[in-house]
Amino acid sequence: MKYADLIDGEATPSELRSFLVDGENVAVTVRIPKNMRDAAREAAALNGVSFTSLVKTSLIEYLSKKEK
Repeated sequence: MKYADLIDGEATPSELRSFLVDGENVAVTVRIPKNMRDAAREAAALNGVSFTSLVKTSLIEYLSKKEK
């Protein structure tokens, strides 16, 4: 099953989140401004999570919304 199938179907937000967190981890390189990276690291630390967890959580939140 693909992400588009879930969006087009009747998948619940919980099912979408489950789909997104399953699977193998892969390395991704993203170029962002240093100030943005530093601010995100600081925000993550203030919330007791890693930068990677903050990015993953943000992506899961964005991708699990069906209103696009």
